[in-house]
Amino acid sequence: MVPVPGTAPTSTDTTTAESGTDPAGTDQAGTDQATAPRQARRRPALSPSRAGDFKQCPLLYRLRAVDRLPETPTKAQVRGTVVHAVLERLFGLPAGERVPAVAHDLLSPTWDALLAERPEFGQIFAEGEDPGEWLASASKLIDGYFELEDPRRLQPQACELLVETELPSGVLLRGYIDRLDVAPTGEIRVVDYKTGAAPREIGEAKALFQMKFYALAVWRLRGEVPRQLRLMYLADRQSLAYTPDEAELARFERTLEAIWEAILRAGRTGDFRPNRGRLCDWCSYQQHCPEFGGTPPEYPGWPEPDPGEESALDRAD
Repeated sequence: MVPVPGTAPTSTDTTTAESGTDPAGTDQAGTDQATAPRQARRRPALSPSRAGDFKQCPLLYRLRAVDRLPETPTKAQVRGTVVHAVLERLFGLPAGERVPAVAHDLLSPTWDALLAERPEFGQIFAEGEDPGEWLASASKLIDGYFELEDPRRLQPQACELLVETELPSGVLLRGYIDRLDVAPTGEIRVVDYKTGAAPREIGEAKALFQMKFYALAVWRLRGEVPRQLRLMYLADRQSLAYTPDEAELARFERTLEAIWEAILRAGRTGDFRPNRGRLCDWCSYQQHCPEFGGTPPEYPGWPEPDPGEESALDRAD
């Protein structure tokens, strides 16, 4: 395990206090379109979730990133958002206060704050349904976290870190890292919390793709290949570690460049074809998919920069 320093959080990367990845990221819900404050216009970028969408199904990518059709988050997705936000708040406290009782005390106020910011999260409950049992399931995930590590011994350099870098080919990468640890000797560890219930063989492949994406972004930004990529499965109370190397990340960079080029070709022609597979059972766009007898909306064209609003491609994770 990479040692973690006791230094104050500092970073040359862009940071954000907002919590969460979008529903396509399997853990958290809905921040793709709503949680970022307004900021200067940025050009379209490739994120791990959007790259994963296109690999899975080009039509899914189009409906999410180009048409921007709304999706109702699931209870599991919103629960993931809440748990991520609790852990972010926990690491904002002095090290000695990062104990299970404090984390559990953060749960209800964190949920209340997210609900005030995102009222649509309340739609996950039936009329009159008590969210108490659902919050209890989030509490179990927090217990799972404390079984995997002791946050009192850690001082992350950043939580919910926005990383953005342009590859030599011109492809712009952008994404959010749950936690970045840097050892006194400079070794970097990228940490990702997983709370979703995706099938393990599929979920782990998607998670590793996501982690390599972050590792590549960190390498290009800092000139240092992360020593460790750590996936923390809070429900299963298991932790998986992976060590990348430069040659592997260079190959992965070429993979991302090929994906982006394919996205641009589809964007020019509007030819985003459906790709039926095992994950179709979890897709909320079946009514728009020809594979299920649906019809996609008329193609609106590749999104052009708008000086007043970010596109889904700009704020993808």
